[in-house]
Amino acid sequence: MEPSLQSPLFTQQVVKAMRALYPEELADRAWDNVGLLQENIDTPSASVPPRVLLTNDLTLSVVEEAIQKKASVIVSYHPFIFRGLTSVTLNDPHQRMVLRLAQHNIAVYSPHTAVDAAPGGVNDWLCSILDRLHLSQSRAVAQPVKGPVPQGFEGAGYGCLVQLNSAIDVQRIAQVFAEGLGMKHLMLARPKTGGINMIKSVAICAGSGGDVLKDTDADLYVTGEMSHHVALRLKMLGKSVITVFHSNSERGFLREVMQGKLQEKLRGEDAAAEVLVSEADEDPFEIWEAAPSGSS
Repeated sequence: MEPSLQSPLFTQQVVKAMRALYPEELADRAWDNVGLLQENIDTPSASVPPRVLLTNDLTLSVVEEAIQKKASVIVSYHPFIFRGLTSVTLNDPHQRMVLRLAQHNIAVYSPHTAVDAAPGGVNDWLCSILDRLHLSQSRAVAQPVKGPVPQGFEGAGYGCLVQLNSAIDVQRIAQVFAEGLGMKHLMLARPKTGGINMIKSVAICAGSGGDVLKDTDADLYVTGEMSHHVALRLKMLGKSVITVFHSNSERGFLREVMQGKLQEKLRGEDAAAEVLVSEADEDPFEIWEAAPSGSS
């Protein structure tokens, strides 16, 4: 007789809490893969620890960290499975993660674009960095969610357009984003005007924002990454672009916003619930300062 299997109660509570905070209906299902991507199993012989590990990207290093920290659920902002698997072997790093997660009975949930679109989500957090300028501003969603949204999430959408009440130098805006994201370096494309580039409107989108912001007119575009040709076209149109690397535009949200919100919800069900933020998670790129040939 086939055994009766079900998710541990704590996994069900995590999924319920994430769907309450960031409903899956807000995600862009045309291409995104959100929800419970890998389930774990409730076993009578061992209870699962009520511990969640948040990460921006799920890598082998993050999986090993989850095992070491005894997390039973990983909430990975980016999905680690986008397409169907034709095999599960040790030769492929993503398939190896599946095997290690199953071996240690760890579930994985991914909210991705549901977090992008939700009011108070990652794009609102990224936009809030402009508050450091202490200028009056108005905000609007760049690309509203298509179709009906759950009650309480009216106005959901991807990206945002910020109108400042007075113009400010693009270099000052670059400085506040570097400070807000804890970065020493970022990339800036701007027209060569021979003077100061003054900005009064800013279009912002976490991650790769070229498609989301393509129909949004602004003086400055801020995103994680943008293709060469899109940035080149904007520069020729007299616009400026700031990019901060893809995951750097998202990762801070986990610690500054999601960790507290998710832990509060979970402790309403289980006082022992704990939400950690990965220390192994990092952007794959780093700034490399190459020394001139022959220098010591």
